[in-house]
Amino acid sequence: MRIACYRDLIAKYENPIEHACDMEEGQVFIANGWKKPEGMCDSAWESMSPFVMTLTHGGGNFYSGWMKNEKSAMISCNDGFRPVSFLLETLDEDAD
Repeated sequence: MRIACYRDLIAKYENPIEHACDMEEGQVFIANGWKKPEGMCDSAWESMSPFVMTLTHGGGNFYSGWMKNEKSAMISCNDGFRPVSFLLETLDEDAD
C-alpha cells in the first residue's frame, strides 16, 4: 500500500484536524469475506469492501482486464487529501 499526502490541498481546503489517518505503509490486513479486518480504517473498508466481496466469491477481472492479475485490485480510500492505496489479492486459505 502507499500513502499520498497533498499538503497544498489540505492547506487550502481542509479544516485542521488532529488525527486524520492511522494507516502505515507496509501494513497487511487479511479479510475473511465481508468482515472488516481489525485495525482497518472504516472509510477505507467502505471503499474496498465491494471488491473484497467479489474476490471472496471467486470473481475478478474488474473492468475487463484492468489488473495484470485478474484476482486482484488496486483500491484507494476516499480521502482526497491523503489517499491510501491498497493492493487486494486473494489467498488460498481462510483467514482466522
